[in-house]
Amino acid sequence: MRIICALAWIGVLPVLFAQEPLAIGTFSVDATPPLGSPLEMGACKPALEIVDPLSARGIVLRNAGAPIVLVAVDWVGIGNGGQQEWRSALAEAAGTTPERVVVHTLHQHDAPGFDPTSEGLLEPLGLGGQLCNIQAGRDTIQRAAEALRHAMGNSRRVTHIGLGRARVEQVASNRRILGPDGKVLYVRYSNCKDPKVRAEPEGVIDPWVRLVSFWDGERPLAVISYYATHPQSYYCQGGVSADFVGMARALREKALPGVFHIHFNGASGNVAAGKYNDGSPEMRPILAQRLADGMSAAWKATVRSPIKANAVDWRAIKLPLPVSERLRDTGNLRKILEDPNGQTRARATAATDLAWAGNPQAGLARLRLGPAVALYMPGELFVEYQLAAQSMKPSRFVAMAAYGDYGPGYIGTAVAYREGGYETGPVSRVSPEVEDVLTKAIRELIR
Repeated sequence: MRIICALAWIGVLPVLFAQEPLAIGTFSVDATPPLGSPLEMGACKPALEIVDPLSARGIVLRNAGAPIVLVAVDWVGIGNGGQQEWRSALAEAAGTTPERVVVHTLHQHDAPGFDPTSEGLLEPLGLGGQLCNIQAGRDTIQRAAEALRHAMGNSRRVTHIGLGRARVEQVASNRRILGPDGKVLYVRYSNCKDPKVRAEPEGVIDPWVRLVSFWDGERPLAVISYYATHPQSYYCQGGVSADFVGMARALREKALPGVFHIHFNGASGNVAAGKYNDGSPEMRPILAQRLADGMSAAWKATVRSPIKANAVDWRAIKLPLPVSERLRDTGNLRKILEDPNGQTRARATAATDLAWAGNPQAGLARLRLGPAVALYMPGELFVEYQLAAQSMKPSRFVAMAAYGDYGPGYIGTAVAYREGGYETGPVSRVSPEVEDVLTKAIRELIR
C-alpha cells in the first residue's frame, strides 16, 4: 500500500510543478555616466552636465523553463563584447543561460555606449576612453546583476497579460526622402529646420505604440512598451538625458503608480522625429507628451487574457551577417587604426569597424506570450523589417525591439543600399544581402 501511494505521488509531482504560475520580477538601476565620459561613442561632446538620470530596466520571467531576462538601457548602444559582458553577468545572476537574456538600448544620443572590444583595439595605441567609459559601464552591469538577483527573490505571480496598441501622432517620420531618380534627395534627421524638407510626407513608419502588460488578477504589475523612432529631440551639447522617450516613460509611471514601466525602441534606423521637430529645447516635452498620450491610449485599449507558464515560449538564434564590402580589407582598416598621424575620430571608427568585421555574428530572439509575439533584433534596423514581421502574422500581436547588438550599425533593406543616403553609407557595416538573411531568420522565429 505504501509503495502504491509513493508511486502515485511520484506521478503527481511533475503535474504540480507544471502548474506553477508564471511569475515576474522587475528591477531598475542607475545607468548615468560620470561627468567627462564620452557620449554617443565619442561622436558628441562628453558629459558636461546631467539633465536627467539614465536607467537600466529589466524584467525576469520565471517558471517557463529557465528564467528569461529582458533589459532596456538608456544608452546609445552596447556592441560586440559589451553584449557578452552584459548577458553573461545577468545570466549568472538569474541562474539562466546568456541565450535567454537580451540587452537592448533606447539609443539616446546624449548617452554613453559600451563596446570593450573596440576600446581594446584603441587602448594599446594610447587612445583608450575615446568611445566609452569602460569602468563606468562595468559598474552599471554589476549594479544590474545585483538588482536582478534581488528581483529573482521578489517575483510576483502573473495570471493575465494585457495587449494594447494606439497610434502616436506627430512624432515619427521617415528620414529618407527620395528624389525623382529614386535616390535619396534629403535625409530628414532627428530634427530638421528646413521647412521644405519638413513639409515632405511622413513616409514609411510604424505609427503604433504597442503595450504588453502583466497582471496578478485585477492588479497591473508591469508594462512593456515598443515604439519605433529615433529618440532624439536636441542633442550633442553634453547634457546627459534619456530624452523624450525617457520623459514619456516617466509620465506613464506617474499616471500608474506602482506599475513598473520598461520601454524598447523598435526598428527605427530610418525613422526619426525630423518632420515634427525643429530641434528647439521646447520640443522635447512636447514630443514626450505625444508619445505618452499614445501610450495612455494603448493602455485604455488593452485587452486582458489569462496566461499560464506553458503559454510562454522563448527561442534565440545566432547567425553571421554579411559584412559590408568596405570592411573586407581589414589590412587597410588596421592601417588607419595604427596611423599615429591620423585623425583620432577616424582611428576610433576603424576600431569599431574592425571589431565587427572580426566577428560579424548577431543574436535574434523571439518571446511568445500566449497570443503575443515579441522579436528582439540587432543593430539600427530599418522599419521595413518590423512591418514585414507583422505581415507574416497579421492576426497576431507582433512587437519588435531593435538596438540589440550595436556592432553592425545601420541595417537597411536591399533596395536602400541602391538608393544611397547616410544610413546605408559608411555607418552600415553589413551588405545588401543582409535583408535576405534576416528576413529568413524572422520568418523562422515567428513561424
